[in-house]
Amino acid sequence: MVDPHGGEEEATGGLPGLAEATPHYHGHRERLRERFRKAGEDALSDYELLELVLFRAIPQRDVKPLAKELVAKFGSFAEVMAAPRGRLKEIKGVGDAVIDELKIVHASAKRIARGDVGKRPVLSSWSSVIDYCRTAMAYEDKEQFRLLFLDKRNQLIADEVQQKGTVDHTPVYPREVVKRALELSATALILVHNHPSGDPTPSRADIQMTQAVIEVAKPLGIAVHDHIIVGKDGHASLKGLKLI
Repeated sequence: MVDPHGGEEEATGGLPGLAEATPHYHGHRERLRERFRKAGEDALSDYELLELVLFRAIPQRDVKPLAKELVAKFGSFAEVMAAPRGRLKEIKGVGDAVIDELKIVHASAKRIARGDVGKRPVLSSWSSVIDYCRTAMAYEDKEQFRLLFLDKRNQLIADEVQQKGTVDHTPVYPREVVKRALELSATALILVHNHPSGDPTPSRADIQMTQAVIEVAKPLGIAVHDHIIVGKDGHASLKGLKLI
């Protein structure tokens, strides 16, 4: 029923005290959404952006304390998104619904970044390649070895994680790398792996492994354009460092 004297009856359904009973976080949620709509993501801190994600998973609770705790625990918005399910579940208040929302956002970011890589020749969109590799791997807690397979126009044929390892080691078999390239009719490769420590500085083993892949691939007409190492602190290119 419309109240001609200010609308309070319409807002509360005519029940005295209902307006006062509305949880305080409802107003906060709407203000945060409005700031996001008007000013964009750069106007929000990491924990505030995380709040927007958590709203969907936890509709009936103030999620600001949880968002702050998650960022404090893992370090940043990106690191929360990439955190393993097991570690997320250690946080009080984080259940399957929350984890699913976080992983959906993370998967969406990877899908978008990968789409940018696939649209143009890889070597002419190098920044997109770096962005994709960092989105996909930089915050993983175990080492992964990824291969980007390219055709003769340097366009992406396939993107595959070939090996997963421990916190500081991933076994790589050069002949298996080249065998897979031949199966896909690839004429060039970009090797990618992550350093969970955060520091992307190449190790001696990284350099030796890259040179071994090059030696096996070259006689078969397969070029190795680069080996990119990503971590939370940035990325390193073996070619850029003149190590290959």
